[in-house]
Amino acid sequence: MTETVERKISVSAQPSNGTLSPPTLPQSSQSLEALKDITFGSIAGIIGKTIEYPFDTVKVRLQSQPTALPLRYAGPLDCIRQFLRAEGPSSLYRGVSAPLLGAAIETSSLFFSYRIAQTALRATLYSSHADGPLPLSALVACGAASGAFTSLLLTPIELVKCQMQVPRSAGSRRGASPVAVVAAVYRHHGLGGFWHGQLGTLIRETGGSAAWFGSYEGVSALFRRYDNRLHLARPEDAGALPLWQQMLAGAAAGVSYNFVFYPADTIKSRMQTADVAERVGGARGTFWSVGKALWRGQGVRGLYRGCGITVARAAPSSAFIFAVYEGLRGWVP
Repeated sequence: MTETVERKISVSAQPSNGTLSPPTLPQSSQSLEALKDITFGSIAGIIGKTIEYPFDTVKVRLQSQPTALPLRYAGPLDCIRQFLRAEGPSSLYRGVSAPLLGAAIETSSLFFSYRIAQTALRATLYSSHADGPLPLSALVACGAASGAFTSLLLTPIELVKCQMQVPRSAGSRRGASPVAVVAAVYRHHGLGGFWHGQLGTLIRETGGSAAWFGSYEGVSALFRRYDNRLHLARPEDAGALPLWQQMLAGAAAGVSYNFVFYPADTIKSRMQTADVAERVGGARGTFWSVGKALWRGQGVRGLYRGCGITVARAAPSSAFIFAVYEGLRGWVP
């Protein structure tokens, strides 16, 4: 739960305090808040993923190019042109089923665990903030904790997604189906094979979620101070920002999330797009070995390949995620 939402709820729940203190809620209210986090986060995540998925397909293909030069794609536009010509417009949404499920799980898990982390901090290290907002540094820490937890749920889904997005051969027009990918991974590597690339996901989600929530809360706080200074805020809004400010804060969060830890995502994608059968018998590359090979072959440009289109799609996607989540939380009492 973001600080903006806590201010909204506090008007009806605790009008004299001005903010909601999660630890003081009765158990039934805690369960209701958890249900809202999961439901609204899932809806917001699905909407955001639908917006960004075609760009994500381009990103994965750029990231997973062989280390040896020459590269198959000269850049994002060339990548789009090539696979639209070869595979048609539907290829932009190839493998979207797993990511939609993943987006629902990821976003709901992030918001749910973010609220739980705030509750834990208020009950321990920040007991003096039980009836007030946490400092930004604490919110960043809560974001990191929520990302670490979410990475455990997300790695298997992203493994299936990446396998589906990349054709197995140069002449292939289709990636594998979800069932085929799951069966192949389990047959060759067992249950643990679904967490191949976990370290990359952990680094990306922990650092990225800290930046995601931290940027959103920080930019929202700046807007709130700006509105108060110019007397633009209305008492009945209870600290809620106008929609355009929410979306700008969300866009800033999306850019921060994707840019700062992008190399970890590149390495993870390369690990997860490798042919499952080729990783049998101890041939699976580790996070560090894949990263070293990429650095030696392509340098910094290889680590940030596809970053531009990723940041471009992250801004509107994250803007909608926060706007939808905050809107649903404010609309449903």
